[in-house]
Amino acid sequence: MKRITLLGSTGSIGTQTLDIVEEYPEKFQVVGMTAGGNINLFAHQIRQFQPEIVAIANQAKLAELKEAIADLAVKPILLAGADAVETVAAYGDSEVAVTGIVGCAGLLPTIAAIKAGKNIALANKETLIAGGEVVVPLVKKHGVKLFPADSEHSAIFQCLQGVPEGGLRRIILTASGGAFRDRPTAELASVTVADALKHPNWAMGKKITIDSATLMNKGLEVIEAHYLFGVDYDKIEIVIHPQSIIHSLIELEDTSVLAQLGIPDMRLPLLYSLSYPDRIPTQWERLDLVKCGTLTFREPDHQKYPCMDLAYAAGRAGGTMPAVLNAANEQVVELFLQDRIRYVQIADLIRYVCDRHNCVSKPELEDILEADKWARNMVMEQVLLKV
Repeated sequence: MKRITLLGSTGSIGTQTLDIVEEYPEKFQVVGMTAGGNINLFAHQIRQFQPEIVAIANQAKLAELKEAIADLAVKPILLAGADAVETVAAYGDSEVAVTGIVGCAGLLPTIAAIKAGKNIALANKETLIAGGEVVVPLVKKHGVKLFPADSEHSAIFQCLQGVPEGGLRRIILTASGGAFRDRPTAELASVTVADALKHPNWAMGKKITIDSATLMNKGLEVIEAHYLFGVDYDKIEIVIHPQSIIHSLIELEDTSVLAQLGIPDMRLPLLYSLSYPDRIPTQWERLDLVKCGTLTFREPDHQKYPCMDLAYAAGRAGGTMPAVLNAANEQVVELFLQDRIRYVQIADLIRYVCDRHNCVSKPELEDILEADKWARNMVMEQVLLKV
C-alpha cells in the first residue's frame, strides 16, 4: 500500500489520479488532498477517499466546504488558503506527492513536499520550468526522486531505463500539433477560443489545450526535459506526430532510437509515476498497431508556432527567464480564454515581456517569485494600454 498526497484533486490530473486509486484500492491510499474552489467535486472526493487532511486554496469557500461535509462521522483536518496547501503537501508519512496544480501556483507546494522528504509524481511542469534553478538542488539535498507524470517525459524516463551513463545522444519530444495543426497560418488571426479548445487527440484542461495549440506546451517541455534529464538544449528536438501514439523518443550514442508507444491516455504515465519501478497489470485499452495503421512525422512550422522558439530562447538564457516566460504565458492564455486578446497576440505579448526582463542568472526562490509577479504585471499593463 503506497500512501500518496494529491495536490490539485479536482483538476484533470487529480481526477485521473483518483480514478487510479479507485481502481487499485489495495495499492494506493490518499493521505491528503488539496483543491482550488470546486466545492461540490472536492466534497465528493473527500467522502469517497477519506483523507486525513485537506485544504481548499480559496479561503472564502472554507465555510461552504465545512457545510458540504458536515454530516461525515469522521472528518479530515480541514484547512484553507495558500499556506494550507503547502501544509498538506508536507503532511504525514505519504511516500509520494502528485503535483496536479496547474501553473506556477504548484511551485511552493511542490517545494514543501520535497523538503518533507516526499518523492514527487511531477504533473506540474511549471515546477521545473519556473523553479528548476532552485528545485533541482533541493531534490538532491533531500534525496527525493522526481517521477515525470506527463506523457512525454514519462516516455523519456521509461526509455532511459537501462541506458548507461553517457549513452544518451538526444531527446525527441513528439507533439500532436494541437487544434490548428492542419489550419493555414494565415487563418490564425481570426480563430476563436472555441476553435483553440478543439484538441484533435487529448482531453485536457483549458490552459494546457491552448498551450498545445500554440505549441508552448512543447517549448515548456523542452525546458522541463533539460532539468529532468540534464540534457543540453541543442540535444532536445521537437517533431510533430499527429497520431499521438509515440509519446517521445530517445536516440542513443550508437544511433539506436527507443520510443514509448501507447494510446492517448494520461492514466498510464500517472500510474507509472506512482508504481515505479513496478508495472501494475491493467484492463485498459491496449494499443493495436494494425488498427493504428500509419504513424507520421513532420517538422514543426516555426511561423505557425512562434512560442516554441520563445521557449528555447528563454531556456538557453536560464536564470529567471524561464519563470518570466511561463508567467507571461499563463497570463496571456487566461486573457485569451476571457476573449480579451486575440490568439495571434499570445506570442507577441510573451515576446514583449521577455525582451524587457533583466534576467537574474543565479536566482534564489524569492527572485523567481518576484520575476513571476513582474511578468504578469507587465502583461496586464501592456494589455490595458491598448484597450
